[in-house]
Amino acid sequence: MDKLKEHGLMRAVNRRVFLQSSAVGLTLGMTLPSATTAETAKLGKVKNTASINAFVSIDLDNTVTVLSKHVEFGQGSYTGMATLLAEELDANWQDVRVEAAPANKALYVNKLLGAQGTGGSTAVASSYQQMREAGAVARALLVAAAAEKWAVPAVEIDVSDGVLTHAKSGLKASFGELANAAARQAVPEEVRLKEPSEFKLIGKEGTGRKDTGKTDGSAIFTQDIKLPGMLVAVVAHPPRFGATVAKFDATKALQLSGVHKVVRIPNGVAVIADSFWQAKTAREELIVEWDFSAAMSASSDEQMLEYKKAAEKPGIPAKVVGDIEAGFSNSEKIVEAEFEYPYLAHATMEPMNCVVQIKKDEVRVWNGCQSQTTDQNAIAKATGVPAESVYIKTLLAGGSFGRRASKDSDYVLEAVSVAQAYGGDAPIKLVWTREDDMRSGYFRPMFFHKLRAGIDAHGKIIAWQHRVVGQQIIAGTRLEFLIRDGIDFTTVEGANDLPYKIPNMSLEVHNMKSPVSTLWWRSVGSTHNAHSVEAFMDMLASAANMDPLTFRLNNLNDDPRHREVLERVAKESRWAEKTPEGKAKGLALHKSFGSYVAQVVDMSIDDQGEYSLDTVTCVVDCGIAVNPDIIRAQMDGGIGYGISPALMSKINIENGAVVEGNFDRYQVLRFKDMPVVNVHIVDSQEAPSGVGEPSTPVIGPAIANALFSYSGKTRPVLPFGIKV
Repeated sequence: MDKLKEHGLMRAVNRRVFLQSSAVGLTLGMTLPSATTAETAKLGKVKNTASINAFVSIDLDNTVTVLSKHVEFGQGSYTGMATLLAEELDANWQDVRVEAAPANKALYVNKLLGAQGTGGSTAVASSYQQMREAGAVARALLVAAAAEKWAVPAVEIDVSDGVLTHAKSGLKASFGELANAAARQAVPEEVRLKEPSEFKLIGKEGTGRKDTGKTDGSAIFTQDIKLPGMLVAVVAHPPRFGATVAKFDATKALQLSGVHKVVRIPNGVAVIADSFWQAKTAREELIVEWDFSAAMSASSDEQMLEYKKAAEKPGIPAKVVGDIEAGFSNSEKIVEAEFEYPYLAHATMEPMNCVVQIKKDEVRVWNGCQSQTTDQNAIAKATGVPAESVYIKTLLAGGSFGRRASKDSDYVLEAVSVAQAYGGDAPIKLVWTREDDMRSGYFRPMFFHKLRAGIDAHGKIIAWQHRVVGQQIIAGTRLEFLIRDGIDFTTVEGANDLPYKIPNMSLEVHNMKSPVSTLWWRSVGSTHNAHSVEAFMDMLASAANMDPLTFRLNNLNDDPRHREVLERVAKESRWAEKTPEGKAKGLALHKSFGSYVAQVVDMSIDDQGEYSLDTVTCVVDCGIAVNPDIIRAQMDGGIGYGISPALMSKINIENGAVVEGNFDRYQVLRFKDMPVVNVHIVDSQEAPSGVGEPSTPVIGPAIANALFSYSGKTRPVLPFGIKV
């Protein structure tokens, strides 16, 4: 119990029923009164096997606690998990709370990722059946307990809003009253799940979110963690990619108040002090001599020239269909295009941070953790502590967009290295400033695209050649096994599964090397591939003298869901109406993470050629809409996030160093410039698919196409700026 108190995870002492689900069935166990399963499992109090997942507990005060294996960083995963489970449990929504599940792959694996983690817009998709079954079993156990207590048939008992009722006898009981008795019931081999017509929460609006406390300051993020004896660290990172520390002088830094130690770590020099401000101030007094012998000296402009040169020659085949040369020979018209995409920062509102405490036989971590299994294994390897003794308390995170799903646990391991260098078992909070994250973090890779396509006299695409030049993301990671024949799937996703029927196609890749650290960025490969494809589609439509909508419909494949979102967005945006003077419309279509999205942007252009985005009409088919309010919010947020790289965001590198350091130079969309977004959700009974990322890659080409329709000029270099 002392360990639980030290870990800051102790809650009021209640006897709790803990529901678990295994691959062979569902089992029920009892826990100690703690907030995490991992801690009680460690103490031998939870009955489990390697295949068990624990999802819900019911306290005697009727509180239903849902354990979410998915981190909450604003995308609504807590609400999604709670909705699925509470629906089948028939819980009172007001009694439902959510907390993060501990790091335990055996219990909380994301089956779509093969590890415990959140990413690829898989939270609801991977948990839809699992969480519903967990809720249904908990309900069945409560009903069995009531039937036994009241000596009535279980089929005569109704459950609604956390209350069990036997109409004939007038007997009633709350979940809390029956929790202990439910723990003694035999777990049913099968449970019945509701039909969609019976849903009270799934698909309904206005239920409210479960990641509360963000407006009144009560929500706990990593930056809010304060532990007894905790120290704060900041790190002086190399100013250029590939540089290392030659030597340093910390004399002045150590003379400042509150500074405990200055230590060298693998990727820089760390200052450890009582507070962040003391550590940051002391860092400014460091004298560090850097070894630039292996450092990058090129600029991003120079890299782009190399990319363009590479694109002149055939690349590694990623997809080949038909006979591309024959297709071009039979084409009525041939169109070519090039597109340049810069490095991009993730620019999360909460820069990277992590609290680490290393003890003799265990490591404790407090962090807005996105990849528990990756971080757990990396920490275990770095410290020699078994992975099962690395305890991660996942906190709320202020955004990620892929950044916290670090492929090599960079900032987490940096916190570990600081704690190791400091020595002892004091908790160390590592804090990255905005400038640290923007200059020393990870970036969306820079890309160059070269396209060439041929159309026939009827506006049909009969040849399509696409060359993609850029860095691989998953090379050198645990996912490297997914690289097949030299093709990193993150490089070509969104380009290798076009919504269009093309008989002759060649997709080629040039894998470029660079010391710049790269990582997945919201919607990953689709961020650049969707733009290239959809902006090129409007160029082809123009060459065919066809309306962009008609041209797309004329070339669509046989998937009816593509056609539905395209026709729906045309209707909702009044695409067929004549565009007034000084206005422009642009259309784009893309499928990513299993979801189909079509968007139309309406913009206004003034006499000076400056334009503003007025409205965006967005139609999404994401299968069953579990939480319509969150789906709309994610479409809104994804569109806003995608506008920034289209109009203004860019990371420049000069002499191997990032130029931008904060939002004064790395421009992102401001609220005042956010267009009105009208989201329309397709009514579907297909399996749920992702919503966190699919709207981001569509808005850029929609803007590009609106500008093209207005001026007739293509926009080959991103960002465009705000003038026509």
